[in-house]
Amino acid sequence: MKRIFVTGISTEVGKTIASSIIVEALGADYWKPIQAGDLHYTDSHKVHDLISSDTAVIHPSSYALKTPMSPHAAAEIDGIEIDLEKIQAPETRNTLVIEGAGGLLVPLNNTDTIFDLIKPDYQVIVVSRHYLGSINHTLLTLDTLLNQGFRVSLVFSGEPHSTTESIILSKTRVKMLGRIREEEGFDRKVISKYAAEFSPALKKLLLE
Repeated sequence: MKRIFVTGISTEVGKTIASSIIVEALGADYWKPIQAGDLHYTDSHKVHDLISSDTAVIHPSSYALKTPMSPHAAAEIDGIEIDLEKIQAPETRNTLVIEGAGGLLVPLNNTDTIFDLIKPDYQVIVVSRHYLGSINHTLLTLDTLLNQGFRVSLVFSGEPHSTTESIILSKTRVKMLGRIREEEGFDRKVISKYAAEFSPALKKLLLE
């Protein structure tokens, strides 16, 4: 069973859309270990509504926190402390797409971060979106992962920005899987279109 961890360089860069595309392209399962806020319509709900795959299973989050904040702060408001030992990937024979919360170093408690959820055998896909400061955020994220020996690929979200993207790719030599462009909206039809575009690169990734 392959496990793919989807992280971003910051919040609101397109991790859930990217996760939906990967799930659709591979007929994979989906798991969001920690959901903070929006419990009426979580990222798991969004992925469920965006995919057409009839083989995908949406696994429940280990922690569903009420407040849209950093998990450590949201957990404190809920009167709990996140325990890394209680966050165990669901058993499945299918490929599993795991979506993180925010960026790599978002704290879960006083000791652990999102980075600690990523196991050595996971493939990691980083979602990068152009904004002022995004080069720094992307390079820091990629360097952190590469320095720990992870297999890393990159997805760009938004309209092309050649000078930003070329310097990131040339400095890191990380493989770009594709781009998720600006769309009027994302629905099953749009996700299916991107899944077809991403499918060859993703299937090749699983063979590595």
